[in-house]
Amino acid sequence: MVKAIWNGTIIAESDETIVVEGNHYFPADSVKTEYLVDSQTHTVCSWKGQASYYSLNVSEQLNRDAAWYYPAPKQAAQQITGYIAFWRGVKIEK
Repeated sequence: MVKAIWNGTIIAESDETIVVEGNHYFPADSVKTEYLVDSQTHTVCSWKGQASYYSLNVSEQLNRDAAWYYPAPKQAAQQITGYIAFWRGVKIEK
């Protein structure tokens, strides 16, 4: 079971993550959405497409743009449709 932990709280937990470029992408239904805050940030990856972001709000502490996902990934990254990845201090434990 892979866990995403930030601020002492499990944000996501799944045994069905997909690893792309060293990042664990969690199925959206394994992520505790009560900790996600929509962000206006977007970035572009040449082979995955446009990423959207969430900030994390745990115990009234905000971690800006700490989660990302590809709402409509390019063909080469179709396997991560509906998956969310983490960074910016979010610990991934196996």
